[in-house]
Amino acid sequence: MAVAMVTTAVQQTPTIDEPVYVGTAAEYLSEHRLRHNPEHPPLGKLAIGVGVALADPHVDPSFSGDQGELGRHLLYESGNDPWRLMLFARLPVIVLTLLFGLIVFSFAREVAGAAGGLAALGLYAFSPDVIAHGSLATLDVPAAGFLLTSVWLLWRARRRPRWYVPLAGVALGAALATKMSALSAVPVLMALAGVSVWCARPSDGTRRGAFVRRGAFMRGPFVRGPFVRAVAGAVVVALAAIAVVWLSYLVVDPRLRWTPEQSVPVVHGLRGTAVDLLPFPEAYRDGMRIQFGFENYPWQGFLFGRLYTGSLWYYLPAALLVKTPLGMLALWAAGAVSLLAVRRLRPVAPYLLVPTGVLLASAMLGSRDFGTRYAVFVPMFLAVAAGCAVAGRWRWSRVVVGVLALFVAVSSLRTYPYYLPYSNEAFGGPDKTHLRLHDSNVDWGQDLGRLADRLRERYRGERVWLVYKGSGVPSAYGIRAADPRKVPVDEVRGLLVVSDSSVAKATGPLAELIETSRSIDTVGHSIMIYRR
Repeated sequence: MAVAMVTTAVQQTPTIDEPVYVGTAAEYLSEHRLRHNPEHPPLGKLAIGVGVALADPHVDPSFSGDQGELGRHLLYESGNDPWRLMLFARLPVIVLTLLFGLIVFSFAREVAGAAGGLAALGLYAFSPDVIAHGSLATLDVPAAGFLLTSVWLLWRARRRPRWYVPLAGVALGAALATKMSALSAVPVLMALAGVSVWCARPSDGTRRGAFVRRGAFMRGPFVRGPFVRAVAGAVVVALAAIAVVWLSYLVVDPRLRWTPEQSVPVVHGLRGTAVDLLPFPEAYRDGMRIQFGFENYPWQGFLFGRLYTGSLWYYLPAALLVKTPLGMLALWAAGAVSLLAVRRLRPVAPYLLVPTGVLLASAMLGSRDFGTRYAVFVPMFLAVAAGCAVAGRWRWSRVVVGVLALFVAVSSLRTYPYYLPYSNEAFGGPDKTHLRLHDSNVDWGQDLGRLADRLRERYRGERVWLVYKGSGVPSAYGIRAADPRKVPVDEVRGLLVVSDSSVAKATGPLAELIETSRSIDTVGHSIMIYRR
């Protein structure tokens, strides 16, 4: 997994979101101010900033553009090497992704034994989605990993609540301080904290009565009944999470100066009241208002060849069906059945299945059908659940799990190093992903460098017309191209190069150009080359 992620990190140019996070991280380091990208809290960008600090880029203190321009200015206009800077920015996320793999292994081993731990780790390590997004300087995998860590600690709190309940709150706070979408998990994790404290029992053989008198993690006359202790456990998780969010902002700027560089929409109704009540810094609440503003925008989606405006509630399940290895889908189902059918596994079922279901339902209600990265927690949580399939009563269960895990590994290795456009064999593999999905499922701007190499090796000296969807600057990689949409159709002659997301959404002159051109090549399963 480490080899796969480092390879993709080295070979891929910046995806659409990465320059924003990298530029903001550099701004945190140089100015210690909260100005750009308020729609995402600071912690994930502070982690990215560790790599940025090691790269030691030149930062222009006089820059005054928006957050989209901020990253491009840092990468391409400030005298920095974009390849080196992006690699260093991605390394902290790679390290976190590998550490979360140890959480997956530990969680599954505690529940289903060593064989279950190895099965879960195998599924995690070969998950195309986790590899793809774990090798980018983005926030999806860190947020999901912190949530998984919190759930694992809550499971362990059934034995030692005094230690693990506060730590679970810290991990939950880390998720909240990385992505605001983690807020939907807060009620679930607080409830699980209460369940863990309620069910807690002494691990040293002492009598239950003495354990109750001491309290699980607190002392005093008001913390004696199991219900009161359960409520106290939930409160401790919430308070620890709130403290971590505040700390992440204070690390950036101890004075909490907040001057947004973009307009913050006014949010009315129940949403507005909920935002106002959040016990977080004003910058966090403004970020929530911006996120709600995004939800009101009429985004375009693409699913199974259909271009539409708005969102489809079944988009994420359908996208997961396309982009998850077939053996992994089977093991997820087997693991879920085992959690419900095997008596000794039933206590862990709420810890794995309920957060996954709630987070997925919340993501499905969103207005942005941009990719399975919004559900990257699914292969992380369900890898642990799949490891429980080895605990079934069927004598051949371990053999079947091993064979399916091997099938997953082969499917994953076959797509190396093109993990973003992966789709399973039932849907034609990565060559066909662009026919069914778009955006970060297949084409997120990651192949600009590979395109430059292809043009130099096979099409040197030819006229190039380019429609590129991404944050990279083509000229920085030696690509000299014009936009075919800015001239009459009859003037476009030579190579027509179009990102797959632009192909999927093509209308008007661009659609006419594609229809009257001949497809001759593809780059990284995400960029089409036509001859016209």
